[in-house]
Amino acid sequence: MSTRHFLTLLDLSKQELTDLIDRAIELKTLHKQELESSPFPNRVLGMVFEKSSTRTRISFEAGMAHLGGSAIFLSPRDTQLGRGEPIEDSARVISRMVDIIMVRTFEHEKIETFAKYSKVPVINALTDDYHPCQLLADVQTFVEHRGSIEGKRVAWVGDGNNMCNSYINAARQFNFELNIACPEGFEPMESLMNDNRGRINMTRDPVSAVRDADLVVTDTWASMGQEEEKLAREKAFSGFQVNHELMSYAQSKALFMHCLPAYRDQEVSAKLLDADDAVVWDEAENRLHAQKALIEFLLLSR
Repeated sequence: MSTRHFLTLLDLSKQELTDLIDRAIELKTLHKQELESSPFPNRVLGMVFEKSSTRTRISFEAGMAHLGGSAIFLSPRDTQLGRGEPIEDSARVISRMVDIIMVRTFEHEKIETFAKYSKVPVINALTDDYHPCQLLADVQTFVEHRGSIEGKRVAWVGDGNNMCNSYINAARQFNFELNIACPEGFEPMESLMNDNRGRINMTRDPVSAVRDADLVVTDTWASMGQEEEKLAREKAFSGFQVNHELMSYAQSKALFMHCLPAYRDQEVSAKLLDADDAVVWDEAENRLHAQKALIEFLLLSR
């Protein structure tokens, strides 16, 4: 059997994704009840970081510990990757010494190359194009609070970035309608839009996107590596803040999600983020449980 990787949501079948979400919820319950087993003793996760992180590092490292294994943090400062070693060579060497690898990097082509030369499963922990692990956590959070996301209406408000691209793939894999509102010039990948025209609606008006939505999602207007564009982006995204007024156009029980870190009173109002019924903190925690289910799936697939 060939090595399975998780570079986008399309690397798993629709049924595999549904089963993985169910398993994540089960693992979360076992964790809360302190009934977890440690099925992968002596297994090692290699964590390759070119982009810094809080939630990604903690969730993967803690998750591997919960599963009985260990994790090794690798940054460009600590490895030959930062000194110009070819990705192919690093992948060949690292994958001979660990059992599974997660990579958080910039260009998506880098992780595709890494996976091509890896002997073990590779997980996309974020690239400039996709953030599939976050979508696992988001869907898990929706299922926990509202049941199946199939057939629901989801609104994306803001930048057509890696999260938006992954929401397009999620609409395809989990079968929901996706409304996208972003300013001109900040659209998601054109190829993804073309491949999913039957389930994607594009608009420049946040109200139109959010109307009757069951879930509203946003992200920071300036992602990592775009700091120099911050002022220009703030001007372009004026009117795209998600707040209680915008949420009033959604379904009365609509959820709001944000992958974090959030910039209060920019892409999201502080009041909405800090509301008593906010699920963004469940969403953040679920990175831990969804990724544990993913690691389990990939290790058992070997």
